[in-house]
Amino acid sequence: MQLACALLALWLSSRTAPAAPPKIDPAEHGLRRLEGKYLTLWTDLEPDDEIAALPAWFDRAYDRWSDYFGIAPLDADGWRVTGCLMGSQERFVAAGLYPADLPQFPHGYSRGSQLWLYEQKESSYYRRHLLLHEGVHLFMFAALGSCGPPWYMEGLAELLATHRIDGERIELPIFPKSRDEVPRLGRIKLVQEAVAGDRARTFEEVLAIDGNAFRQNEAYAWSWAASAFLDGHPRYRGRFRRLPAQVTKADFNRRFQQQFADDWPQLTTEWRVFAADLTHGYDLRRMAIAFAPGEALPAAGRTVRIAADRGWQSTGIALAAGKSYRLRASGRFQVDDQPEPWWSEPQGVTARYVNGQPLGRLLAAVVGDEFDATDAQALIHPIPAGRDFTLRPDRDGTLYLRINDSPDSLANNAGEVSVEVEPVDAK
Repeated sequence: MQLACALLALWLSSRTAPAAPPKIDPAEHGLRRLEGKYLTLWTDLEPDDEIAALPAWFDRAYDRWSDYFGIAPLDADGWRVTGCLMGSQERFVAAGLYPADLPQFPHGYSRGSQLWLYEQKESSYYRRHLLLHEGVHLFMFAALGSCGPPWYMEGLAELLATHRIDGERIELPIFPKSRDEVPRLGRIKLVQEAVAGDRARTFEEVLAIDGNAFRQNEAYAWSWAASAFLDGHPRYRGRFRRLPAQVTKADFNRRFQQQFADDWPQLTTEWRVFAADLTHGYDLRRMAIAFAPGEALPAAGRTVRIAADRGWQSTGIALAAGKSYRLRASGRFQVDDQPEPWWSEPQGVTARYVNGQPLGRLLAAVVGDEFDATDAQALIHPIPAGRDFTLRPDRDGTLYLRINDSPDSLANNAGEVSVEVEPVDAK
């Protein structure tokens, strides 16, 4: 533990060590200076409108960061960032803007009050994202005194750099609606590939990511995913946004887990489901699972109603292993509204499939009280119940139901399905 703390301190110190100011005028080496309220940006790139606007976007993002952390803006006269947007290193080295002790980095880096990033000519969005990502690091060090452990440091920087521009307004943090909205970012794709390759990370494994792992983009992807999950989830957001007060504490991860101790098993189970289904536009509010244990089913059965615009919903019905239960579903509900309303019944609409099942089909899962990996798998690989299905669970647990639809496409659903659950063995 002491060695781990020492290594972390060394890694953080490499980000915070001040860089010597340039001794010569960078303009003499063909570099252009772009000024903002909080950022002086030097670049060797040819001028264009996107590059010229970077300091202004940095300033607007700064205001959003202050809002997010709930702190008063830093003194602009006392906090300014010098940035280098580089097509190549040579001119910056000659101008004294690229210290010899900088570690190698593929995209961006920051320390003290300076940041460096290489040109991302294929994506003006990603160029701006990198600038904001490094800016978040500098902001957190200046305002909070630290950035916390690697997963939180990089995850929060990714979260608060992922943005949307609307006219003169910048919105952040956002959950990307599509790949086209965040070209070249690729965080969701990396998680999807890891899941497909049986490399999905548990939440505990995300917390354990060390600084060296960030030589690969997959570490950024998992750290962002964890931060986006907690920040966007209605049950976890409040506690997650109180974490900045802990960033200077050496035992940050322990304090983090203490904040979520009461529902840690549910959180880690839901995390597995989130990672397995992750897609652009994932609707965390509608997909949030309100875990609720069930009660024994009366001999006469029970009828429950399942909303079409929500993810997994507890029926409040406890099922016993080895017993048989009949599920009979009825009702008509909307599963899309473009180009006009799409109506479905519990068997689903075979004109469109989601995860191998017809859109709108009733899905079922039995979740135990342990909230472990087996329970997560039950939700990730559900039973296609449809209109009429006899279920014989192999373990005790609570019956959960949902309508089959993609996590990014629940907002256009409406209505509900009625499900009668009857114990077959009682007859």
